[in-house]
Amino acid sequence: MEQGYNPRTVEEVFRDFKGRRTGLIKALTTDVEEFFQQCDPEKENLCLYGFPSEQWEVNLPAEEVPPELPEPALGINFARDGMQEKDWLSLVAVHSDAWLLSVAFYFGARFGFDKADRKRLFNMINDVPTVFEVVTGAAKKQQKEKSLVSNNSSSKSKSNSKPRTIESTQTKFSKPQPKDEEPNDDDEGLDEEDEDEHGETLCGACGENYASDEFWICCDICEKWFHGKCVKITPARAEHIKQYKCPSCSNKRARQ
Repeated sequence: MEQGYNPRTVEEVFRDFKGRRTGLIKALTTDVEEFFQQCDPEKENLCLYGFPSEQWEVNLPAEEVPPELPEPALGINFARDGMQEKDWLSLVAVHSDAWLLSVAFYFGARFGFDKADRKRLFNMINDVPTVFEVVTGAAKKQQKEKSLVSNNSSSKSKSNSKPRTIESTQTKFSKPQPKDEEPNDDDEGLDEEDEDEHGETLCGACGENYASDEFWICCDICEKWFHGKCVKITPARAEHIKQYKCPSCSNKRARQ
């Protein structure tokens, strides 16, 4: 399905892996309603594909025998209505993780990665949460166990478009310091505390770590954090949202 695309170095294979992973996570989180509808049990055997472009697709398996690349799990649509939705999504996520690894190490074998290259590739992959961990929220739970929960961790969203911000317990957003105020040691301490507190927070959509130069928002229902760009919410728009529900929680309520 992707003829002519052949990553040849460890970095290129990892970039390919991350792109496919992001696409799969989108299908199982922010685009879950569309994914659910496409996996009609009345259709033939369907597979979930992730692409290096961070897009996803539900389609029939490749016709080539053997296929150009390892194929994802076959027939994911058949179990859709036979089990709880969250369990079905978790099952698809597990198979998606297995497929991602098989594709990455297929490239490694094809282009002659030695022991050191294979180990480096595995370590790079192992440093990011699995699709299963992101979809089930296990990644967030693991991070919580490693870090202390501060008193203001219940604030529901934060804007970090500038390096220096302060966390507000009264509003839903952390506000930038006025430009005419001079930085002081206390402010720098707040920045460091914010990094310490949120540095291991993971986006519920793409699974990437918190970064101080990006806008984040928290779902008031499931309490997962998201990059604003992943859920298409800007700081300006967020100011007018009284209660934010992520796409997954919105879709669940719509189907009830």
